[in-house]
Amino acid sequence: MQPLLQPWTDPATHQPAALGPPAAVGDPIRWPVMVQRWVDVVFLHWRYDPAVVQALLPPGVTVDVYDGSAWVALVPFSMEGLGLPGLAPLPLVGSFPEVNVRTYVHAGDRRGVWFFSLDIDRVLPTAVARAVYDLPYCYGRAQHRRLGSVVSTEVERRWPATDGGAGAEIVVRGGAALAGPDPLAHFLTSRWGLLSAGRRGRIRWAPIHHGPWPLHHAEVLHLDERLVAATGLPAPDGPPHTLWSPGVDVTVGLPTRRLVVPRRRRRQPPTEKIESAV
Repeated sequence: MQPLLQPWTDPATHQPAALGPPAAVGDPIRWPVMVQRWVDVVFLHWRYDPAVVQALLPPGVTVDVYDGSAWVALVPFSMEGLGLPGLAPLPLVGSFPEVNVRTYVHAGDRRGVWFFSLDIDRVLPTAVARAVYDLPYCYGRAQHRRLGSVVSTEVERRWPATDGGAGAEIVVRGGAALAGPDPLAHFLTSRWGLLSAGRRGRIRWAPIHHGPWPLHHAEVLHLDERLVAATGLPAPDGPPHTLWSPGVDVTVGLPTRRLVVPRRRRRQPPTEKIESAV
């Protein structure tokens, strides 16, 4: 029997959070800067102690909790048709595989995905994403493909170097579509923005828009999830909650919203009255 799933909660109080559940559809993006398609997306999610995940987040960013747990995901997919709105996909770099490790957070009134790492096999997108979006993109060898209902992924990081190496091998078989509303699947996939740590203690938010995910059940056939532990998190425990989607068309907005994290005031030493000797 499946455990009873409670509404997503605040990790400090374990009470329903004030922001409520994620929206079913994201708001239209006023200033789109990129379009792309995410194809053959696999979602592998594990439960984590919220305090363990929170320890890796900067001040001002709070991990979202559902059913008493934070959730960390390993998500491989194919990025296709990357380009500027209204123009043809960028040559040479418009399509490539990606594997990211992520969790779900909020900062102020903004909710989004927090990426611990994103591995791809293209140098230029790695550099641009790090510079413009402050995202921890990594470069290495990667491939992602589907044959029939089986989706296979391999990635081995080359830069930046990681003690013990960082990589993953994932093979899943897609199954039937979800029959109806699934609160946990909604919590894990309905995110309409990304948050990242910018310079000078600023938290940046960028909007993302796409249609509802066409989600399917999926079965893990083989899994090496070393990328997760390479982030500084403990290795995942137990089998993951697994979903597959054929994909969605995506629009990404300019990261114009900056959430300034208040800095702690420096403690001033006590003022002592000094009397001059006469």
